[in-house]
Amino acid sequence: MKKFFTSESVTEGHPDKLCDRISDAIVDEILKKDKFARCAVECCAAFDRLLIMGEVTAAEEVDYEKIARQTIKDVGYIHGSFAYDKCRVDVAVHRQSADIAMGVDRTQSEDVCDSFGAGDQGMMFGYACRETEELMPLPVALAHKLAKRLAEVRKSGLLPYLRPDGKTQVTVEYDGKTPKRVDTVVISAQHNTKVTQQQLKEDMINHVIRAIVPHQLLDGDTKYFINPTGRFEIGGPEGDSGLTGRKIIVDTYGGRCAHGGGAFSGKDATKVDRSAAYMARFICKNLVASGLCDEAELQVAYAIGVARPVSVFIDTFGTGKLSDGEIADIVVKEFDLRPYSIIEALGLRNPVFLQTSSYGHFGKDGLPWERLTKVEDLKKYL
Repeated sequence: MKKFFTSESVTEGHPDKLCDRISDAIVDEILKKDKFARCAVECCAAFDRLLIMGEVTAAEEVDYEKIARQTIKDVGYIHGSFAYDKCRVDVAVHRQSADIAMGVDRTQSEDVCDSFGAGDQGMMFGYACRETEELMPLPVALAHKLAKRLAEVRKSGLLPYLRPDGKTQVTVEYDGKTPKRVDTVVISAQHNTKVTQQQLKEDMINHVIRAIVPHQLLDGDTKYFINPTGRFEIGGPEGDSGLTGRKIIVDTYGGRCAHGGGAFSGKDATKVDRSAAYMARFICKNLVASGLCDEAELQVAYAIGVARPVSVFIDTFGTGKLSDGEIADIVVKEFDLRPYSIIEALGLRNPVFLQTSSYGHFGKDGLPWERLTKVEDLKKYL
């Protein structure tokens, strides 16, 4: 049966992603100084100013404004009202609430894994499928690669008229569950005043789309929409406000699976919004790679201050070699889902978060939750 699915991505210069990037740059810098620090840092950007807000408890201070300005410069905002050396930066950061800290710091149990509670309540989801080598859905994987390519051709000087802001969107046609072709590609790229729309369209197709999308997925019926509104000269926070944590579907699986609602960027790993979502991806990817299923969506749920999840639910969409209930039992047996154990297993006290702030948190080489280290352990259940 023919069907279509669409996912989007944005560049690192998109206002929301810029805020994510600043928040994660701050978290990484804090963790370099104190690996046990607690962070919940959010940013809001609009026109010519940036507000850094949140809660941080750490052994040493960091220079929030310096980190923010360097991040803005690295992304490419060197012109306009939000230029790194012109924008106003306000900081409103205080220590973590003692009430929240109490739930994470409790030591009633001799087992540190049991005494280290979840930093909040909520449910987190992980997902994996066989559509790409990285076991990600094809639409969001292509959308991320196109968005990253926009930044690459800008920074390399290949297309020097581009500016940091941009968005991509990819619609894939499926035959049942098998991707067959790319039906539509949408690119909105910020640019200077000199480039013509015709040149922009030709360059986007030749240097961005065809450089990323496999040629066998493009055909004569593939539709291209390049800056469909016309001009896109005013971008970034100067054109639209930005906020940390507002691109949660871009950050995850492009809408292909459920989302618990919690954002990632700006949070240390004691926040299960982040760490448990990473662990859920790790589990799903290893389940699929082991052959236990071809597609997996995992939900874990927590109560604040309680270490063990209150529920574990898995859906293999009919692709499991065992029943979903049996696979859920395997997950509970093979993976320790207590927050302390997750942090230790994935090395989440290290400053690894800046690299996740753009082009998705999943499907990237080198991230600890993308490793296939449990495959052999899982194969024994086949």
